[in-house]
Order: sequence, then structure tokens, then C-alpha cells
Amino acid sequence: MKLAVVGGGSTYTPELIDGFARLRDVLPIAELVLIDPAAERLELIGGLARRIFAAQGHPGRITWTHDLDAGLDGADAVLLQLRVGGQAARNQDETWPLTCGCIGQETTGAGGLAKALRTVPIVLDIAERVRRRCPDAWIVDFTNPVGIVTRALLTHGHKAVGLCNVAIGFQRKFARLLGVAPERVELEHIGLNHLTWERAVRVDGVDVLPKLLAEHGDAVADDVRMPRALLDRLGVVPSYYLRYYYQHDAVVSELRTKPSRAAEVAALERQLLDLYADPALAEKPELLSRRGGAFYSEAAVALTSSLLGGGGQGGVRGGVRSDVQGDAEGHAQDRVPRDGRDGAVGGAVGGARGDVQIVNTFNNGTLPFLPDDAVIEVPAAVGPRGASPLPLRPLAPLFAGLIGNVAAYEDLALEAALKGGRDRVFSALLAHPLIGQIDYAERLTDELIAHNREHLTWA
Repeated sequence: MKLAVVGGGSTYTPELIDGFARLRDVLPIAELVLIDPAAERLELIGGLARRIFAAQGHPGRITWTHDLDAGLDGADAVLLQLRVGGQAARNQDETWPLTCGCIGQETTGAGGLAKALRTVPIVLDIAERVRRRCPDAWIVDFTNPVGIVTRALLTHGHKAVGLCNVAIGFQRKFARLLGVAPERVELEHIGLNHLTWERAVRVDGVDVLPKLLAEHGDAVADDVRMPRALLDRLGVVPSYYLRYYYQHDAVVSELRTKPSRAAEVAALERQLLDLYADPALAEKPELLSRRGGAFYSEAAVALTSSLLGGGGQGGVRGGVRSDVQGDAEGHAQDRVPRDGRDGAVGGAVGGARGDVQIVNTFNNGTLPFLPDDAVIEVPAAVGPRGASPLPLRPLAPLFAGLIGNVAAYEDLALEAALKGGRDRVFSALLAHPLIGQIDYAERLTDELIAHNREHLTWA
């Protein structure tokens, strides 16, 4: 099996390599190629990757190249983890929206739109090369904004599934708080990428979310950085990204008083690259845990294994019964749950209870208030024919309304990314619930174009 990682020069690639090494029985890789235009970084990270494989006894071969086409040749799966414009562009995404009193963030609001406009054309070009060089390969997209990028890939007919580490992060944290093994924890995770809620947390099939909030509500609230009272009132656990919606003005004030996350990451990257240069280092350093992307490797291994027919294990687990699972090859939406649990499902480790994972894929009627071609982040049956969302309980208006609003923005954002034009950028910003005012949208449109002109062919 050959895997290609586009963006292999990322400083968190060693997290991915560590997962490949530890979980080699789940995903037996014969060849791994890291692809990146940054030759010096690629050399450092490729060398560390080889040492990690050797230290853990992995027999696979690791190579690296700046030649995209050569790296893709013969790949069975392609993982995308690129950042167009690097941390410098991210720093802009996180700062210039603040001048208008709006959230500065790399995946949502005006900054998220800027990232989508820079990223979608590049990703589609890569995908076309995948189609030519390795036409049977699956594309696993970890590139933000995952929902918009994955929708671009799917609507252009590519074999793609989007992946985020929010769900697996929650699973691991909840397991630790509850004192149980992660594989026993099932999540009812629902929404769009970076706009999700955990509606149930099941241990051995029993929903323990009320107990989790009662006994560990303060810890959970601290983790998502929202008031404990809000979690108790909602009866769910929102992802950290809901802060930008539920506490917009407070977060803007906070962001104005401290360095951007991009600046923090850039400093971390310099330290990490110094560590990676040490020829004695043969494991991912502890400092890497502060870089982000926690548990991405486990989720990526499970998803890739499932897509390639290996029945991935070790990812995020969900409460799915045998009558909902389908055959893990795209038929689960045709099944109806019959055991009285209202169709509640979660993301799952493959294996004994079904190959179900939390991914980003086409809606296809799962959330009836969204178009079929919207991309949602929910539990899905995953197999060699792709990902098929599982049936879900009806969603309360409090959550459905925000999902519908952001999904409409994402539709406009994708149109702007594909076709360009100031008017399309303005429409997307006006539709975004974090902006939504004419004056803000006009000003942010001009700022976005000015800060991203070198990346926008139409500007």
C-alpha cells in the first residue's frame, strides 16, 4: 500500500507518522511519500519520519519529494494537509477582521472565507492530478476549512472524505473524565465542520451525557471555554468553535489583547524544526502536542483503512446497532433504526460493532432542512465505496437554524472560491451570521481582497 501526504512538510506530520507506526497492523503501509514544495523543511521532517519508523520497527519505506506528480504516482490514498500562504496568511486571517469588530479566525468568518478562496483552487488542481496519476486513490482531506474544501472535491466528482479531529478529541477527553477506555465511548456528533454539538455520550450503549455534565461539567466547560451554565441549559457539549457564535463580542475583545494563534504557532514551529534537526530524535517530541491536530493520526489511520477495505480500527466510536450499520459501503442511509433509541448514532471505531466514523461528506437527506449536496459532519458508514451518513434524530431548531445559516454561507463561499468576483465575496460575507451587516461586509470584502490579492487570480 502506498500513501501520499500532500503538505508533508508540516510540523505536525510527525504526529501522523507516529500513528502510522503504532497502528501498522490496521493500516499496513509499504511506501509513504511526503510531498511539499518546502525542500529544507521536508528534508528535516522526512528524516525524522524515517527514524520514527525505524525506532518502532515499521518496515515501510519513507521518501519525500517536491514533485507532486511523481509523489502521487501509484498512490492508494492521498492525504491533504496543506496551508496556502503558510502561517503568514493565517496571521492575516486572524487579525484584519478584528479591525471591523469581527472574529479573526482561520476557519470561520471573514478569515475562514479568505482561506477558502486561497485553498479551493489549489486543492482542486491537486485532485485533478490525483485523478490522472492514481485514479483509484481516495483523497482524505484534513485541509481547512474542511467542509467547504470537501464539498469542492465531491461536487467535482473526486473520491474524497473530509476529516476533522474535534470528535476524536472529545471522545478521548470524555473517556479520561469517565475513567473508561476510549473505544467504549460513543458520540452523537452532529453539525457542520467546526459547528458541531455532542448530543449524547454513550458508554456501552448507555447515554451518560447528563452524568458527565453533572460530575465533570466544570472541566468540560473549561475545555470548550464556555460557561458551565450554558452547557447545563443546552444539555449538549458544543465544540470550541461555537464560542465564536455564542460569545462573539467577548471573543473579539479577547483576541484584540493578545498575539494571534498564527504568531504562537510560528514560534512553536521554529522550536519544533530545531528539535527535528537532531539526528538522535526518533519520536514525536512532547512540544508537538501544543501545535494542534491531537489524535489526527488515529482518526486518519482508521478512515484510510476503512476506505481501502481494511475495516479501520482506532478512530472515533459511535453508538450504532447492527440494524443501522448497513454494509459500511454506502448503504446505511437506506436502513431505519428499530430498537427504540430514536436513531441516535455516533462516530465509531470499525471492527466488532461496525465500521462507523465521524466524517465530512454529502448530506444526502440526512438533515432534511439542508440540500443533498451540503457537506455535513456526522457519523457515517465507511467502506471502499465511500462514506454514507447514518440516520439521525430530528434536530432542535436552536441548532438547525444556525446550521442552515452557515450552510448557506458555505454555498456562497464555494461559489466565490470557484468563480471569483467581488460581488460573490460580498454576498458570502453578508450571509455569514458572524457578519451579516452591509457596512461590515463591504469593508471586509475590500480588506480580504487587499490581503489576498497574490493568491486570487481574478483580483
